[in-house]
Amino acid sequence: MILGKKFVINGLCMLIAGCAYAQQQPYYTQYILNNFILNPALAGIENYWDCKASYRNQWVGLDGAPTTLYFTVHVPLGKSDYDKRTPTTVPDLEAKSLGAKQFSMEYTAPPAHHGVGFSIINDKTGPLSRIAAYASYAYHVPVGPKTTLSFGLSGGVQEVTVDVASVNFGQTNPVDPAVLQSGYLNKLEPDLNAGLWLSNTNFFLGLSAQQIIPVPINANNGTTASDSVTLLKGKLIPHTFLTAGYKIIASDDITVLPSVMFRYVQPLPVDFDINAKVQYQDVFWVGLSYRYKTGFAAMMGVNISSTFNLGYSYDYTTTLLNTVSHGTHEIVLGFLWRKKSSSN
Repeated sequence: MILGKKFVINGLCMLIAGCAYAQQQPYYTQYILNNFILNPALAGIENYWDCKASYRNQWVGLDGAPTTLYFTVHVPLGKSDYDKRTPTTVPDLEAKSLGAKQFSMEYTAPPAHHGVGFSIINDKTGPLSRIAAYASYAYHVPVGPKTTLSFGLSGGVQEVTVDVASVNFGQTNPVDPAVLQSGYLNKLEPDLNAGLWLSNTNFFLGLSAQQIIPVPINANNGTTASDSVTLLKGKLIPHTFLTAGYKIIASDDITVLPSVMFRYVQPLPVDFDINAKVQYQDVFWVGLSYRYKTGFAAMMGVNISSTFNLGYSYDYTTTLLNTVSHGTHEIVLGFLWRKKSSSN
């Protein structure tokens, strides 16, 4: 067991040292509850303020394993009392009273409108941590009687920090004493994300890219290390996501939402998730997820009075990490603030 943990920890350190060629953005099992975390085109897509907070504890039991915290909020600008619903919308009481089938028949695409949002992410893996903050803008335009096309951009900054006291660079790669005295290596860089989103009340199709700017990372905190080592060398590389889903209305009480997400980070092979979410009366839901060659996840959640929602997931990895970890836990808490309709 100890040897296994040492092996994985050494692997994490190697990942940090060669961060130019690895997944640099965190995983989210319950992205279906908050697609905005992956795609800025969803800013203001709903007719309410959508606030989400999440905590993810990955590979529990492994020292230095990834943990991720995030907070997001987005809202439409101007008039927001239109009928707007996507497959992942939490409906209000009026929509619930109509039933899923009747609401889908009467639904029409909302008028063109703008949306804005904000997100902050804190992601930590061993001695490497990243904190990022973004402001987002999206424009939503109807392209059919029931269909909306959205364009979005988000810009911000992210700071990559390495705790040098926790990393053993080896005798052949000595670290400059001035760097060691500082305790940390910091690198602050700009970041840009973009996305497209096509949706109506029953389906969605999204394409997004994160870290569009391939910024080099050479973090030495303003000092010079020995000629034989650059302490954190690489670059922030683009991450591309393609997501799609379709809501199946089994009855007025039960809906099924199968979905898929493809993820591409050069030069890694394409990765994908397959998910299914079953919801009862827009209140309780359960779900399953399969991540290609790496594991499975079970999910469950509840929507409380159209204002609060809570989701929980547990991931089980089928890789060698399952010998040293106890799975992954993720919690997503949502708060929705709706303006009163002008007709009320």
